[in-house]
Amino acid sequence: MSERLAVLLVEDHRVLAESIGAYLEAVGFVIDYAADGLTALHLAATQRYDAIVLDIGLPGVNGLEICRSLRRDARSSTPIIMLTARDQLDDKLSGFDAGADDYLVKPFAMPELEARLGAIIRRRQAGAFTNRYVIADLSLDTATADVSRAGRRIRLSRKQFEILRVLMRESPNVVSREDLERALWGDDVPDSDALRSHLYNLRRLVDRGFDQELLETVPGLGFRIRAP
Repeated sequence: MSERLAVLLVEDHRVLAESIGAYLEAVGFVIDYAADGLTALHLAATQRYDAIVLDIGLPGVNGLEICRSLRRDARSSTPIIMLTARDQLDDKLSGFDAGADDYLVKPFAMPELEARLGAIIRRRQAGAFTNRYVIADLSLDTATADVSRAGRRIRLSRKQFEILRVLMRESPNVVSREDLERALWGDDVPDSDALRSHLYNLRRLVDRGFDQELLETVPGLGFRIRAP
């Protein structure tokens, strides 16, 4: 790593925190450490970090509350990776709803955490991180979970919101079916064609009643949102 990037590690399990901190420092990161939510909020508000590694299961103020507070109150766009021992779909979606950018289930390999940190930091440096995405007359705010088109509010389910967030974040690039499925379900993709159903309903909510369609299917490649 050519530059020393600053990471805030928020983890109450001391042994795990020491292992993560030692590994990340060895590969070139500068690490600050917090063992509870209040300390994490103070450090995140007073220091600059390139990324935050945030455990969900913290004493006092938990990781989801910290993430929401940073996104909603502090208006922070610092990339956040959630760490948790929980691997249920609802927990993953709760993390994304709170404003997390990535999700890693314990136990995990340290090189994977390093790779994911590098990826989200590069995306932020390229200008890909923001609380609000706007494409044509469609807008999505990750801090408030508000979605609207031409001033009309659109109410989405959790899965529809996450699909739209990914498509708007990557716009105008095409997002493959596999990447969307991974964003929604991780490695536990359902056997049924659930993604097709979610995309159908999302297209109906976003495009119906408007002259221009924004959600496109690119045959053989995937899907995208782009301005006409």
